[in-house]
Amino acid sequence: MRKGSLLTTLNQAQTGNGNSQLLRIGDLSRLTGKTVRALHLYEELGLLEPATRSSGGFRLYHPAAVERVRWIDLVNGLGLSLQEVRELLERWSESDRGPEAMEDLRRLFSAKLEETRENLRRQQLLEQELVDGLAYLETCRVCGEPGAVDRSEEHTSELQSHSDLVCRLLLEKK
Repeated sequence: MRKGSLLTTLNQAQTGNGNSQLLRIGDLSRLTGKTVRALHLYEELGLLEPATRSSGGFRLYHPAAVERVRWIDLVNGLGLSLQEVRELLERWSESDRGPEAMEDLRRLFSAKLEETRENLRRQQLLEQELVDGLAYLETCRVCGEPGAVDRSEEHTSELQSHSDLVCRLLLEKK
């Protein structure tokens, strides 16, 4: 997606620009790749509003709803919860000035970026723990041999205590 298209999409989604042909919910679902149930959820959360209903009671949407749903999906994919998306859209529509709305978006994106970086740090720590655990488990392949625990006790200073416990538990299971 090219620079600025997120904001262009939001503007299109907010202003309702598009042709006058209304879409049924099934059409909107096909055009956006979202399920009808997801679109109903968006409506329940106040993220999406049908333009009207048909005489048969079917929801009808402006063509701009396609861009709005795509924008919701985009920012949701960036890590914003649907509640955060709703709050963002409310602040956006209440804002009198573009720079003010952009500052809200900037703050939200900055917070999500920091949250993402912290999650990455935690994932890297988890990755290292798993690598270390697997490395130890490789040394524990002899656990089933007679005297293996005794030999591992001789090398306790080289091994992590929790890894010794894993080896002992494996022996007890046999």
